[in-house]
Amino acid sequence: MTERTLASVHAGDGFHWVGDGFYVTQLLPGTPQLQQAADPFLLMDYNPVREYPPTTRQRGVGPHPHRGFETVTLAFEGAVAHHDSTGGGGVIYPGDAQWMTAARGILHKEFHEQEWAAKGGRFHMLQLWVNLPGKDKMSEPGYQALTAESMGTVKLPGGGTVILYAGELDGERGPARTHTPIELWDVHLGVDETAELAVPDGHTIMVFVLDGQVSTDGGTIGRERLGLFERSGDVLRLTAPEAGARVIVLGGEPIGEPVIFYGPFAMNTQAEIVQAIEDFNAGTFGQLA
Repeated sequence: MTERTLASVHAGDGFHWVGDGFYVTQLLPGTPQLQQAADPFLLMDYNPVREYPPTTRQRGVGPHPHRGFETVTLAFEGAVAHHDSTGGGGVIYPGDAQWMTAARGILHKEFHEQEWAAKGGRFHMLQLWVNLPGKDKMSEPGYQALTAESMGTVKLPGGGTVILYAGELDGERGPARTHTPIELWDVHLGVDETAELAVPDGHTIMVFVLDGQVSTDGGTIGRERLGLFERSGDVLRLTAPEAGARVIVLGGEPIGEPVIFYGPFAMNTQAEIVQAIEDFNAGTFGQLA
């Protein structure tokens, strides 16, 4: 067993609004070096705890397209309603997640859920873009509603709990169906508790700290910071030395293909980006009011 070593720690790029309902800091893609090292993760937007007043109007992001990847939204507090051009949709509440596969093209919209917005309250979410390999970028789009009750749960021998959205740990599996091997875990640690997590050697491993801080081989990752680990090693060891911690572990098998970004599209070549724009303008992504 070889312990993973922390390679670098990254902060977000400041805060900005996405639509009028999501106040986020962006931690990925970051620098070109981080973008390459984070493969298969393309983007990470984090909406920290924010209090929203009651409202009767829609707050969020209206219809917009995606192609070439998947969006994954984790709900910690608040509620988000999602609808897309395949007919997929629903509401995610605390502990839930939505896993939308844009693939060859989809339109979707995301708003604060109407009843929750009418009451207002604390809102806390995280969204990831997960790349698709070239062979799957033009596959059929889809949507997975992952409820809190469906998540895998692992009680750690050293104390702490791991909630599994995707991937396997200690014989338990998360409910998400993924195109490439992905580990997406929510780790809760008490004071002085240590998690020793088996991770696949060679996979990208990153740790984002929601609360507290964690120490590991090579350093410490503070609150709202993203730690990137070396790719060699099959054990991730995290310790919460002070008041406990909550972290999101992001892992995955690197795809190792070129990534060309253009707004909401992520493809392998510039020609594929041009085709995505042409297809969107031609209405092939479907309709969504």
